[in-house]
Amino acid sequence: MIVMPAVRHTAAGAAALLLALPVTAASTASAASVAEPTPPARHAVDPARLDRSGTQVQPLRGAPEPPAVSALSWVVADAATGEVLAARNAHEPLPPASTLKTLFALTALPGHDPEEQHTVLDEELYNIGDGSSLVGVKEGYTYKVSDLWNGVFLSSGNDAVHVLAAMNGGWDAMSAKMQQKARELGARDTQVVSPDGYDAPGQVSSAYDLAVFGRAGLQDPRFVRYCSTPYADFPAGSWSYGIVNTNRLLTGADGVAPYPGLIGVKNGYTSGAGNTLVAAARQGNRTLVVSVMNPQGGDGFAVYEETRELLDWGFGAWGRVTPVGSLKPAEEPHKRPEEGQDRTQQAQAGPEDGGDSRRNLRAAAATGPREAPRDGVPSGSTARLPLALIGAAFGAALSLWLWRRFGARGN
Repeated sequence: MIVMPAVRHTAAGAAALLLALPVTAASTASAASVAEPTPPARHAVDPARLDRSGTQVQPLRGAPEPPAVSALSWVVADAATGEVLAARNAHEPLPPASTLKTLFALTALPGHDPEEQHTVLDEELYNIGDGSSLVGVKEGYTYKVSDLWNGVFLSSGNDAVHVLAAMNGGWDAMSAKMQQKARELGARDTQVVSPDGYDAPGQVSSAYDLAVFGRAGLQDPRFVRYCSTPYADFPAGSWSYGIVNTNRLLTGADGVAPYPGLIGVKNGYTSGAGNTLVAAARQGNRTLVVSVMNPQGGDGFAVYEETRELLDWGFGAWGRVTPVGSLKPAEEPHKRPEEGQDRTQQAQAGPEDGGDSRRNLRAAAATGPREAPRDGVPSGSTARLPLALIGAAFGAALSLWLWRRFGARGN
């Protein structure tokens, strides 16, 4: 029971009575939340940021500066989440050289069992570009599919690529399949003309797309096994010879120190592309993927040293930068209701959300009250409860005042 304090019998007294009423918990929470200062917003990822030229990075306090490498384009990304930690000219179209073999592997690896054997036909080795890197595939010889993939990843053998492409529908069909695979992965800069990465008019990729391919490859154990193999024996009829992975960050060849925890992935070089590299490395529970295209300084091994600098920076900057983008494909646009969907459901659907919002509201009503929105303004019956109490009290006070003023005269 609420005991009303004595007040003057006037309209002002009724107002004073309202002020004297106890304040409910709901109204207190509402007032407190409205008066509370809004916390600073978290840094949002601008989806268009990677389209800008120059170095893109959003450092937090204590973050190291990205290295000033000479590559025309590069990307450093978290392989697990796909978050891009920093990038430079990420979408600039450039010739990819043999790093395009990463996309070739993503497309062709599922087609054949590693133990399957194939006897090479003469026509499968036609039209290999002049000056191509070769592993030594010979017509008439029989190879396991795994041998051919070792030739692709370790020796960057364009001859092995030609044979595997022939086994997967042919050169033109493989180009089309690779193009489709790139689009499925969200790689929009890549145009495939020659599946082995050999320079061809119109063939381009980007540091962003190459990082996408490298990250996708890490999800396939066969891809990882091939790209991280430093040495293998390649068959040659009744005997075999050793082949060495040309990724010097993996093997430590030619005076390039091996990078700790390096997984692979693929290096490349052509006169048109310069040196290119996709690399992945793991330290503890963290894995980075880095792509570097065409360093402008140093010698032919500069691509390895600049990749090393970017990997070192990425591990040092982990948790100290806000991502500037993502390697994950953009979300598909909202689809229209299926043809067989009930017309009543279509009519109930909102103009943009396909009815999901209304269905969610109905589900929430069935399961109980919803959490208050983040802006602190309560919704539903909890917002109306204080107003109902205040209105009832005001009516009671007004009735009492009117009775005392006019009812007393009648007595």
